[in-house]
Amino acid sequence: MDAIVKTLKANADLVETPERPSRAEAEAAVRTLIAWAGDNPDREGLVDTPRRVAKAFEQLYGGYHLDAGEELERTFEEVSGYADMVVVRDIPFFSHCEHHMVPFVGKAHIGYYPASGVVGLSKLARVVDIFARRLQTQEAMSAQIADAIDDALRPRGLAVMLEAEHMCMSMRGIQKQGVSTLTTQFRGVFADDAAEQVRFLTMVRGGA
Repeated sequence: MDAIVKTLKANADLVETPERPSRAEAEAAVRTLIAWAGDNPDREGLVDTPRRVAKAFEQLYGGYHLDAGEELERTFEEVSGYADMVVVRDIPFFSHCEHHMVPFVGKAHIGYYPASGVVGLSKLARVVDIFARRLQTQEAMSAQIADAIDDALRPRGLAVMLEAEHMCMSMRGIQKQGVSTLTTQFRGVFADDAAEQVRFLTMVRGGA
């Protein structure tokens, strides 16, 4: 799975990003979609919807304009010799499926063994948010979070787990509610030692 995700990421990097349309063009596109859906974009309840949607997109997809590496630049080395696992669990996120542009919502869990220092705990949540606020697949998002943390901190081990419900499965298609999808990324000691994976998963689930 890691190799597949890395290959997809490499191929995506080769695709040139088109020039960003103007706000007016974005609003016109929303009007077109409203009409295509079967409604009248000029009626009272919808006349301001294109403007609101364009504004919402700036927030929902704001991760494209942020750099996860910058969030992880500052580390703290004065940790009184602490070298055990650091786990931040239950980080809430919402993202949008790149296939249907409908939400998927869940929680991220991150654990790592520090090498030379630790990062502010809120920064890990911020990294999750940056990648979530893009058109995504859960698999790619898991790898992107792991890559950013691994590149910045070079920890002795890193574990990332995402669990989410996808609206493209519960609202459309097969329409099955309450189905969770789990994805993981293990690096360093977590990849080399299954016992470390078990320890991480136990801590995520609230065990001792």
